[in-house]
Amino acid sequence: MRNAFADSVLQCRDRDDCFFLTGDLGYMALEKIQAAFGDRFINCGIAEQNMVSIAAGLAREGMECFVYSIAPFIYARPYEQIRNDICFSDLPVCLVGNGGGYGYGHMGPTHHALEDCAAMRALGVRVVAPCFDSDLEPIVREVDSPTYLRLGYDTSPAEFSAPGWADWRCILQGNRGVWVTLGPLTGLAVKTLMPLPEDKRPSLWACGALTPPPDELASAVSGRKLTVFEEHVAEGGLGMLLLYCLTKKNVAPAEFVHRHALRYPSKTFGSQAFHRKECNLDEQSMRRLLP
Repeated sequence: MRNAFADSVLQCRDRDDCFFLTGDLGYMALEKIQAAFGDRFINCGIAEQNMVSIAAGLAREGMECFVYSIAPFIYARPYEQIRNDICFSDLPVCLVGNGGGYGYGHMGPTHHALEDCAAMRALGVRVVAPCFDSDLEPIVREVDSPTYLRLGYDTSPAEFSAPGWADWRCILQGNRGVWVTLGPLTGLAVKTLMPLPEDKRPSLWACGALTPPPDELASAVSGRKLTVFEEHVAEGGLGMLLLYCLTKKNVAPAEFVHRHALRYPSKTFGSQAFHRKECNLDEQSMRRLLP
């Protein structure tokens, strides 16, 4: 998604009020942005706290800012600056975290973002986790408040045509319960379910932004099996948000299955695929849940 994000940001190249800041990262992806933005592209170095404060200062002067780094370096390291400098003034700064979940695999837990959504939502930041590359263009256009953009890897099959962007979307219809996926895990679920006929598969809903779900999803879940997949810890993630919202609507699923990041069950570190398999978030594990 990093390249799709860069292509979307390039559409802002002629806007004098748009700035792009990076923490000395993005090589082999951001060079076109650097060339197009000129002085509005700022490499702040490995100083993420300062980078966030600079973005807040620019935003206070009426500028829109994209602030880019590896996910844990954009939400965890400058957490105080996000809270004090951006959120207290409700500034239109987009914090772009590349490699959500276990995206940086072998680099280990310092480079993993497993509690990022919960941390940002606690500050009132809009959390956006695009499911497909095609989601990036409309997301980049609509930044008007503190936003955390969680980038991953679009895993959907080549023959699949993604529906238009929305916080919540029904991706596939089915008659065997409901699956709900966060962000790029949607692609794996599409691979798993698309070959099956409707009467043999659950409906698939994709969450692209952690906002209250629509009434249509609540109706689909009522009295049926609900399965949630997210590459995020259980605490403060999609599963908790969804159950909270359903409870407020007096809606109850017949059964709830929650597949989420288990941190490090084997105390070893490997690729993103390795960690997804350990947490039962890979395609094979999804298939085992089918009726």
